[in-house]
Amino acid sequence: MIKQQQLFSIIFENEHIIATNKASGIAVSADRWDDSAQRLDNIIAEALPEGSKIFRVHRIDKDTSGLVLFAKNPKFHRLLSMAFEKNQIQKRYIACVHGRPPWKETECNLPLVPDGNKKHMTIVDKYQGKASLTRFVLVLSAGNYSILEAIPETGRTHQIRVHAAALGFPIVCDSLYGSNKLVLLSSFKRNWHGDPFDEKPLLARLGLHAAELVIPCGIFSKMENSDSITLDGLHLHAPLPRDMAALIRQMEKHGSIQQPLHYKL
Repeated sequence: MIKQQQLFSIIFENEHIIATNKASGIAVSADRWDDSAQRLDNIIAEALPEGSKIFRVHRIDKDTSGLVLFAKNPKFHRLLSMAFEKNQIQKRYIACVHGRPPWKETECNLPLVPDGNKKHMTIVDKYQGKASLTRFVLVLSAGNYSILEAIPETGRTHQIRVHAAALGFPIVCDSLYGSNKLVLLSSFKRNWHGDPFDEKPLLARLGLHAAELVIPCGIFSKMENSDSITLDGLHLHAPLPRDMAALIRQMEKHGSIQQPLHYKL
């Protein structure tokens, strides 16, 4: 078992895969836009026994916290990568957004395409965009903020962020598709009497967390030596980081709950 680091923790590990819960602010791996020295793949590789290799299966944004999956061999890397490409793996995110949706559940199917600008944004393009679908479920609201569960049925870059903003409910602290405005307790707690010049934000980073991955058992049944996870598949759950968990607890105290989260904070 790999020793846990401050920037990530191990959710699941066996001879084939490593599932990690990464912190916001750390890149998953190098890309053409961000060749950060502090990368999750490097940190994990350095912690493995000498000669070991890992293969990134998928990616989440640098400022998004939560689940990232790595394979330990090329066969499982190919198998899981194809499963992600075919949208066979179920994903669930927790998002804090600006605004109070009038719906309990909704879908956004606006087609998306990379814009190619200096900020590397994704945009809605009805003519050249690729088919994209995200389902949103309202969990709770407090003041002018809400917690949503986001279930992307496709895997476009920044998909949840763009779709949430397109619906009129951008994710908090999202400088690309919303604003950098921090989330303060005084903004939704009635009769707040603290010092406005000394108040610390409840959330000061992108309010998006990759919470769950569900890998069907049929995917592993194609591989030899995967008996330990073949019967039931694999359901991975990344606990919320402290900042998002604290925010949700405060919102539950001072807001209105529509339905509980699928798992405990």
